[in-house]
Amino acid sequence: MASSSAAATFSLSLTTFTSQTKTSILSYKTNEIKHHLSSSVLGTKLCVNKVTRTMSLTSSRVTCSASSSSSSSSSVLPSALLFDCDGVLVDTEKDGHRISFNDTFTEKELGVTWDVDLYGELLKIGGGKERMTAYFNKTGWPEKAPKSEAERKEFIASLHKRKTELFMVLIEKKLLPLRPGVAKLVIISSSAYLCSGSIRFEGFPVRVYTAYLVFHVVERQLIDQALEKGVRVAVCSTSNEKADSLRGQAFTVSAIASLRSGSRVSAIVSAIVSFLLGPERADKIKIFAGDVVPRKKPDPAIYILAANTLDVDPSSCVVVEDSAIGLAAAKAAGMKCIVTKSGYTAEEDFLNADAVFDCIGDPPEERFDLSFCGSLLQKQYVS
Repeated sequence: MASSSAAATFSLSLTTFTSQTKTSILSYKTNEIKHHLSSSVLGTKLCVNKVTRTMSLTSSRVTCSASSSSSSSSSVLPSALLFDCDGVLVDTEKDGHRISFNDTFTEKELGVTWDVDLYGELLKIGGGKERMTAYFNKTGWPEKAPKSEAERKEFIASLHKRKTELFMVLIEKKLLPLRPGVAKLVIISSSAYLCSGSIRFEGFPVRVYTAYLVFHVVERQLIDQALEKGVRVAVCSTSNEKADSLRGQAFTVSAIASLRSGSRVSAIVSAIVSFLLGPERADKIKIFAGDVVPRKKPDPAIYILAANTLDVDPSSCVVVEDSAIGLAAAKAAGMKCIVTKSGYTAEEDFLNADAVFDCIGDPPEERFDLSFCGSLLQKQYVS
């Protein structure tokens, strides 16, 4: 083969393939690293475009289209791109809360460490204070812990408060990395300003929603793509934390502005958006906390609220989730859903997802981009 660049297109037409089969659509090798691209799109024609140089693959992109040509998919974009937060933008639990719990235990000299696997089991228990209490009840309370039940309750509360403080330090120091490719998919051509506790826009509106707390720094790329194209962006949160609960924390101006008196938004999510995505992006983002809807995921209320607020048809929205619960919420809202599996959700059932990836990915190893999101909206089923 000649040393010059050569482009090749591979079209695959499969009547059925799902995330459960875990079958690789393509397996190739670049610099001795194997990459597997998989999808759970049912009855979809996939067009995989690749560029090769001197026998080696240097970049790869997966796109879906209704025809054998991938060019048509580039003209269709979603009206809104809605992100879950934890596990999608950042792996908050593994890289944030778990680390903060361990730092607290070390600081208090309790002789306790929660590794990744153990913390995954503890996540089955809702709430940080409840998690610590259940763990100590099962394994034995630290020697420095008080003996009475009332004092132990206060002890747990103090540990949790310190854990939250250390967690905020991780955010402020930008030690919570965005997952690969996030930033690429959110640069907007419109301006935003705060008015009476809400965001109003000149041009295309942009929002961010979340399903719990936090982001990873690489996800900005996907976000930038969307904003650059005028696609509305949102992060949907089920956090119930009031703005006043973390008043006094060292937020940026934009984060503080989004936490105006009376706003029922998550102070932590606001800080994350500002610190990890940057204040310029944060100024274009509106956060909706979970208490603005009556029911949490898997109920679709948060995504329906997003579509109504953005004045877009739910069927034109693409959601990026990491859990089966989030997937169920997105599909119940009538939206397309891409799953980017996280460490604690990798084994969940994503049969109904429109596509499944390990992450969004950074160039040259991006798993999908904004055009791919748009292609999911087209009629793409084959006989």
